[in-house]
Amino acid sequence: MTDPVRTIADRVRTRVLRDGVDLAGDEAVAARYAREEVRRYSERALAGAHAQLGDEHGTAREVVASITGYGPLQPYFDDPGVEEIWINSPTRVFIARDGVAELTTVVLSDREVRELVERMLQHSGRRVDLSSPFVDASLPDGSRLHVAIPDVARAHWAVNIRKFQRRIRSLAQLVELGSITPQASEFLRMAVLAGANILVSGATHTGKTTMLNALMSGARTGDRVVTVEETFELDLDVRDLVSLQCRQPSLEGTGEITLRRLIKEALRMRPDRLIVGEVREAESLDLLIALNSGLPGMCTIHANSARDALVKLCTLPLLAGRNIDSSFVVPTVASCIDLVVHLAIDRDGRRRVAEITAPTGGCTGAVVDADPIFVTRAGQLVATGARPARLEKFDAAGLDPDIVLARGAR
Repeated sequence: MTDPVRTIADRVRTRVLRDGVDLAGDEAVAARYAREEVRRYSERALAGAHAQLGDEHGTAREVVASITGYGPLQPYFDDPGVEEIWINSPTRVFIARDGVAELTTVVLSDREVRELVERMLQHSGRRVDLSSPFVDASLPDGSRLHVAIPDVARAHWAVNIRKFQRRIRSLAQLVELGSITPQASEFLRMAVLAGANILVSGATHTGKTTMLNALMSGARTGDRVVTVEETFELDLDVRDLVSLQCRQPSLEGTGEITLRRLIKEALRMRPDRLIVGEVREAESLDLLIALNSGLPGMCTIHANSARDALVKLCTLPLLAGRNIDSSFVVPTVASCIDLVVHLAIDRDGRRRVAEITAPTGGCTGAVVDADPIFVTRAGQLVATGARPARLEKFDAAGLDPDIVLARGAR
């Protein structure tokens, strides 16, 4: 932030406090105050009191951004091509466009970074301090914020903002982008209609949440859907929807609501379908118990491949306690999970479906048996010719996946 912008912004804040105006409720007032103070500043500059402004309109926009928005970062929030913003240090501010990172010319101070984070956290009611050096929160537009502060971070506050993208809301849009083939898209649409339990896997930033949104666009309109997340990220186009998120403990260490608790509570809400944003720890056991009760569901998991995702889902429930044994977990995963959709991202930032695998329902020792339905060959997602071993859900819904899978199998 330049000195003129900082000076004008301070004058606007003074007027706001004096007049008792709520800028959050009326951004037009902030814009008017900014224009008036820019004009006064320019008049003083003509008298030699200040250096003249090169761009009055641009200065007014910066002032408004610093008062009601996110200051120097606001242009990147407004740019639909920017997917992610992160701050490694005040002089190292990065953005990502189409999965490719760029170093910006933005230079902040430590104080400005802290003020930006505090402004972002106002909406969520969450906090970050020495007693709680990490925070996950949702911004008003649905973007996700993650912050780590020293002494957990080395010297500066580490800030990551994953912007909420409304561009992709259906499997058809993923087909248009080349992220999935029409054949695989139609197969997944059938699976969703049939109430299949789907595990979406992939590395960080491969589009797992976007895939969940796209998959749910094919759900039946009458389904009652309950979503459970650490912080709100999903944006489902569903008529009957309940969204739940975790809560951090208070300063006294009380009041925490975990993902495990939310999954249990979700089952009391008469869901037709349960969506868990991501499983990382012992909550995977509660998810498996829910799916084992006949409730259709979906979730995401970090993994290197579809088979690794199944292995990981067999391992995470063991974190729930010593009384949990793999002899229960592995067969449960084999019988509960119907499909694994694995995503990948290449060096150019292109996200795509890399494979779709269907567990057979059986297991060999501690390994879940699964057949690849779609795999990537020569850079293209193709059908293998295999069919899901379990077709009961498809049959019950009056759907025949063979009609889709028979086309172009290799």
